[in-house]
Amino acid sequence: MPRISAALSLSLVTFSAGFLLAACENTNTTPNGTANNGATSTPAAQTTTTGSGSGLKIGSLLPTTGDLASIGQQMAAAVPLVVDTVNACGGVNGQPVSLVAVDDQTDPRAGAAGMTKLATIDKVAGVVGSFASSVSTAAVSIAAQNKVMLVSPGSTSPVFTEKAQKGDFQGFWARTVPPDSYQGPALAELAHKRGYKRVSTIVINNDYGVGFEKAFVQAFEKLGGTIVNKNNPVRYDPKATTFETEAAAAFAGKPDAVLGVFYVETGSLLLKSAYQQGVTQGVQIMLTDGMKSDEFPAQVGKTSDGKFIASGIIGTVPGSDGKGLEALTKLWQAKKGNAPGEFAPQAWDATALLVLAAQAAKQNTGVGIASKIKEVSSAPGVEVTDVCEGLKLIQQGQDINYQGASGNVDIDANGDVVGVYDVWTVGDDGKIKTVDKVTPK
Repeated sequence: MPRISAALSLSLVTFSAGFLLAACENTNTTPNGTANNGATSTPAAQTTTTGSGSGLKIGSLLPTTGDLASIGQQMAAAVPLVVDTVNACGGVNGQPVSLVAVDDQTDPRAGAAGMTKLATIDKVAGVVGSFASSVSTAAVSIAAQNKVMLVSPGSTSPVFTEKAQKGDFQGFWARTVPPDSYQGPALAELAHKRGYKRVSTIVINNDYGVGFEKAFVQAFEKLGGTIVNKNNPVRYDPKATTFETEAAAAFAGKPDAVLGVFYVETGSLLLKSAYQQGVTQGVQIMLTDGMKSDEFPAQVGKTSDGKFIASGIIGTVPGSDGKGLEALTKLWQAKKGNAPGEFAPQAWDATALLVLAAQAAKQNTGVGIASKIKEVSSAPGVEVTDVCEGLKLIQQGQDINYQGASGNVDIDANGDVVGVYDVWTVGDDGKIKTVDKVTPK
C-alpha cells in the first residue's frame, strides 16, 4: 500500500459540550523512541474536542485514517456515544464528561505524538486506544509515565500481557479485547477441525503479526499440524507497496491452507497479488480480525468473470456476546441507522469502564481510574449492563460488576479479558457473514 504519511500539524476543532456524535504494529520501533520528547515525532492528523469544564476528561486514540481506518472509524464512533449517554444521565462525579478525540493514523509515530498531547496538554485521565498493537506499544509507556489509564478496544498482541506481568505499565493498561494468545489457538482449532494438516503463514512484521503467528504455530503443532514454512517465515514490511515475492513464498510448498495476519489495505494488495500469480488455487486462505472489514473483498477485486477473488476465505475475529450488546445495538441503530461495526462494542465497553471506574474512585484522575477499573468490571457486585445504572449504584455506595456489550469484560491483573471468537467467511456476493463460533482449548 502507499506509505502512510502523517500530517504536519494538529488541526483543532472545538464543538459545544455534550452532543457530538462523531464518528492489532511495531516494526522495531521502541516504545518511547523520540516521540516522548516531542522533538521529531509525527503529530496526529486531527483532534476533536467535545465538552469543557473541570469534570472527567477522557481521550480516544483510534485510527480514522491509515491502514485500519475502515474498522477504526466504527470504533471511534462508539466513544462519544457513551459520553453523550453518560452526560444525559448526570455525568461522572456530578459533572459532565468531556472528550478529546485523536486520529492515530494507524501509525506509531502519530500515536505517540497524540498520546503525548492527550496526556500533557489536554491532561486527560483516561484514553480509549489504540487499535493497532504497534500504536498502543508506542502510547502505553507515555500513558503510564503520565499516570493516564489506557484501555485498548483492539490491540491483541500477547506482548502486552508479558510486559504487564513484569510491571512495565504500573497498572495503567487494560484492554476489552482478548490477546492473540487466545485467538491464535482458536484459529488453530478451526484449521484442525476443517482437516488442514499443512499450513503456511504470512504476517505483517509487527507486534500483532509476529505475536499472532507465534501463538498459532504453537497451538497448531500441538494439534498435530505442520507449519510448512516454519524455518522461513514470511513477514512483510507494513509500509510495503508490492507483495509479489512474499505472496509467492507463502503459497509455495503446496500447503492445505495459508494463514494471513494482515491489515486491510496491505492485506488486500497481497491477496490480489497472490491471485494474479495463480498460486491461490486449491489453497484455503485463513485471515484474522485485522482483515474483517466490509471493504476488503472489493479491494482485493474480482476475477475476469466477475466473481469476488476473496470468495470462500475464512477467518476469526473477537466476538461480541455480552449481555449489553442488545441495548447497544438498539441505541446504535436509533442514532446511526445501522448495526454497530466490528470492535464498536469493545470501544463502547472501554469507554464505559473509564467512567465507571472514575465514579467508583470518586476522583477524575488516571490514578483513581486505575485503582478501580478491575473492581467495577468483575465480581463481586451487582451485575449491570447499563452504564447509567452502574453510575447510579456506585453513587449509592454499591459494588457493581459491569457486563459489557462485547462480553463480561472481567479484567485480570494483567489487564486482559477472555473472549469468544466468531468465524466469518466471504460469500460469492462479496459480503462477509458470521458462520460459527470457536473458543481456544
